[in-house]
Amino acid sequence: MKRNNVWIIILLFAVFLFSGCGLLVVGGAAVGAGTGTYFFVNGELKTDYYAPFDKVWNACEKTIADMRGVEVVPAKEIAQGKITTLINDEKVQFDITYKSKKLTTVAIRVGIIGNKLSSQLLQDKIAEHLAIN
Repeated sequence: MKRNNVWIIILLFAVFLFSGCGLLVVGGAAVGAGTGTYFFVNGELKTDYYAPFDKVWNACEKTIADMRGVEVVPAKEIAQGKITTLINDEKVQFDITYKSKKLTTVAIRVGIIGNKLSSQLLQDKIAEHLAIN
């Protein structure tokens, strides 16, 4: 009887321990999957684009122009950049990060706490601009 109780406790502990890790596994797969797969964490919607950093940066700028962004503040460095703007009176922040020669990550936060639907729209616009070029 004691042996069965030990196995039940171990099983419950394992379920408790691994219940939060499913998200990590899915998140790892989401980041590696590429364009079209989004990862929403802490109010930011992230995705990887199989394109060079400069091409993705230009697509972000075109997206901001299409959405009539005002008060645009770009801060571009060698391997990363940030663009903040106001779109429809909502603060929007684009974080663009170089990962490799043809892989760039874009994280978008709309508003203070993040808006997944609006971020998704902006990510889709970036993908459209990358497909055109």
